[in-house]
Amino acid sequence: MSSEQNPATPSPAETTEITEISGPRPRRLTYAAALAGLEGLALLVGGGWLLVEGIVGDPDDRQSAVTGGITLIILALLPLLAARGLLARRSWSRGPAVITQIMALPVAYNLLQADSAAIPAGIALAVVAVAALILLINSETTRALGIRGPGRTQDGESRS
Repeated sequence: MSSEQNPATPSPAETTEITEISGPRPRRLTYAAALAGLEGLALLVGGGWLLVEGIVGDPDDRQSAVTGGITLIILALLPLLAARGLLARRSWSRGPAVITQIMALPVAYNLLQADSAAIPAGIALAVVAVAALILLINSETTRALGIRGPGRTQDGESRS
C-alpha cells in the first residue's frame, strides 16, 4: 500500500474523535458500570448459592436447583462484561448493559408480587435498573462512549 492509501497521521475528524473519547471518564459512565457490575455480582452470588444448595443441600428438585444456578452464573457474564466494557469506554458495552436493565425490570416486578420477604429485593432491583437505564441513555455517557445517533456524521452534524 502506498502512503496515500494509508496515511500515517489521522485526519482532523479522527483526531477529534480520539481526543473526545480519551478525555476523563464521566462519573455517570462510572456509576452505570458500577451498577451493571453490582447486578452481575448479585447474579453470580445467587447462581453460586443455588448451585451449592442443589449439590449439597436438600432442595425439592435437585436438577432444577443445579440448572438454575448454572443459568444464573452464565447470565452474570452479560452485565459483568458490560461493566468492564463501560469502564474501558467501549461503545459496544452500552447495548448489553441496557439489555440487562430491561431484563431486570420484569424480574423486579415479579419480586414485588411475591411474598413479603422478596419485596425489598424487588424494590432494590427496580431502583438499580431504572437508575442504570437513566445513566446509560444520558447524552454525556453516549458522547463518552463515542456513540453517534442515526444520521450523524463524526463531528455530530446531521446529514442532509
